[in-house]
Amino acid sequence: MTASTGSQATLTERAAAPGRLELPPAELGLTWRALHAADADAILDLTARSTAVDKPMSTPSPAQVADAFDPARTTVVDSLGGFAPADGDDEASLQAVGVVYLPSGDTDVVRAFLTGTVAPEWRTRGVGTALLRWQVGRARQLLAADGRNLPGRIATYVDEHLTERRLLVTEAGFRPKRTFQEMRRPVSGDPLPEIHLGAGLRLVNWSRDLDDEVREAHNEAFADHWGSQPMSHDSWRRVNRELEPRWSKIALARTADGGEEVAGYATTSRHEHTWEQLGFSEGYTELLGVRRPYRGRGLARALLVAVIEALAEDGIDSAGLDVDTVNPSGAHHFYERLGYQRHGARTLYTIEI
Repeated sequence: MTASTGSQATLTERAAAPGRLELPPAELGLTWRALHAADADAILDLTARSTAVDKPMSTPSPAQVADAFDPARTTVVDSLGGFAPADGDDEASLQAVGVVYLPSGDTDVVRAFLTGTVAPEWRTRGVGTALLRWQVGRARQLLAADGRNLPGRIATYVDEHLTERRLLVTEAGFRPKRTFQEMRRPVSGDPLPEIHLGAGLRLVNWSRDLDDEVREAHNEAFADHWGSQPMSHDSWRRVNRELEPRWSKIALARTADGGEEVAGYATTSRHEHTWEQLGFSEGYTELLGVRRPYRGRGLARALLVAVIEALAEDGIDSAGLDVDTVNPSGAHHFYERLGYQRHGARTLYTIEI
């Protein structure tokens, strides 16, 4: 049987996965192996060392690192760590880490995301290039193994100020796809607008019994957003792992039968591990959405105002979120009118398959 060509080629064929994946060469000075749950503290230590130099817009929390090795996860994850003794230490410690993960639930495009870092003292030696080469090869293998005839995407986010990382990924064949602007506003900033909910609408705090309905509402609300794929239970749990119920607001609408349904939502996290680096406390709104039948009623504004008011009640300094800079609805202008200002951006770089 001959291989398919053109638009008929399967993802398995288009992925061009290497049959044998080579580890980074030994002459780089590191020994390599897959990472496990027992390496969580070492990953966090390496992240802290890199963060002190890179000042990234976000860093993984201990809970997020532990989650990557949770045996109950449905997300496909593979990893590689490079080890060598630190200065003045005989015992090998983690100096480089690369992770590849495929979210569960993708229906229109199968995505493989890459994350990783190299200890500052091990940079400019070719370690990052070799590690990224392994990640791309492993991503191709995992995409090929998926088996569905869908578009594929290998993706990684790069903060706008990390010029060396940007050069690294572009040299590896990645191209900028979309830029997401991080925005925040002081909780004690400009006065908030008064909110008047329409008849049959009310706001409540997030609760566990509403969670799956909120997830389904999110999948519906974001079905027309670029790059969005349905969130499985596992993906939803991972994104909202550090959700703070008091800061997460749900808009409920009365239905014709006298019941209620989710009309909109704002899930907000408490990422306390970032506060020292930021220099202030913050509630970060991960997801904000309104289902199509309820748009045009000011619900998104009402949800965010309620979030900011809840942060103020708890003495939190800042409200943060991010937004697609090419959102056709001009969402960043909506946030600006609520007092949010730009504080950096990250670009999604991809290899489309």
